[in-house]
Order: sequence, then C-alpha cells, then structure tokens
Amino acid sequence: SVSYSYSNNSISYFSANYCTTALFEVLCILYILVILSHIDSNFEFNYMAEEKKVLHTMDFFDPDFIAEIKETLLQEEQKMRKELSSFAHRNPKTSVEEYNADFPDYGDEDDDNAREVADFTVNKTLEVTLEKNLRDVQEALKRIENNTYGICKYTGEPIEKKRLLARPTSSSSVTAKKVLTNEA
Repeated sequence: SVSYSYSNNSISYFSANYCTTALFEVLCILYILVILSHIDSNFEFNYMAEEKKVLHTMDFFDPDFIAEIKETLLQEEQKMRKELSSFAHRNPKTSVEEYNADFPDYGDEDDDNAREVADFTVNKTLEVTLEKNLRDVQEALKRIENNTYGICKYTGEPIEKKRLLARPTSSSSVTAKKVLTNEA
C-alpha cells in the first residue's frame, strides 16, 4: 500500500516492498522462460514422433542382427546378476528386481569397522550402478519382444546400427541425445 506521509519510515518501507515485489516478478519470468525452453525442445521431439509412421524393428534390422543383440543382452543380464549376488542379496519384499548390498563383518576392532564401512560404501555405489544397468538391459529386451528395439523413443526413427552394437541398451539416436543434452 502507498502511504502519503513524508516520514522516512514510510518511504523506506514502500521502497523495500517495491524492490522485493519487482525482484519476485523478475525471478518468476526467468523461471517461466526456463520451463518454456524445456517444453519447446521436448515438444519438437514428441511432435516429430507422432507425425511419422510408427516403425518396427523388423522394418530396418535383419533377424540375425536382432538375435545377436538379444544374445549379447542376455549374457550381460546374467553377468550383472552374478556380480550383484557376489556382494548383495535380492530384496524379496519388492516386486521389481532390487538388491541390497550386504554389510561386511570383518571383526570388532576399529580398523575392521573402518574397512567394513568403506567396503559397504563402495558396494552400495556399485549396487546402484549395476541395478540401473540391469534395468536398462531388461528394458532393451522388452523392446526386442515388443518389436520396437532400435527405434528412437524421441524421433521414431531407427537408431544407427553402430550405436546399437556399441551400446545395445540405447533407446535414442545420437542426434536426439545431442539435442536433449544441448550439444547440438
């Protein structure tokens, strides 16, 4: 509210209040611009994917290539499960495949306790990484079963064969990934 008295307190209150409001408005505008910039890039991809014909794996990749990729993914899945089971146990309370790192027991001495904590910390980090990679492998196997493997989830275009050979869990093309990470 505006005060018409000429005391210094009224004027300084008005100035401080005005500056706070103006700063808040500027911050709101910047926030909206950031949101709009993200929506615009995502909208372009979604729009492009919806506009085009839905593609399937067999439209671009021969069955031998897909069989080779599937075998690679199955081996990778088995390897990750084996590695996870060497230092963690599967959580029976969840419906998804989730693991919990085991806390090692080396003894009761201070040095033993420090080593236990250090090893558990390393194992927990490794567990999280392997679980994520295992989920990526399982999602790639699902895409093979659904006949959508090798099709970019953002553009609907086929992913380059070289990329799939290098990273069989890829779900996006190099071009789409660069746009999403603002490298394009």
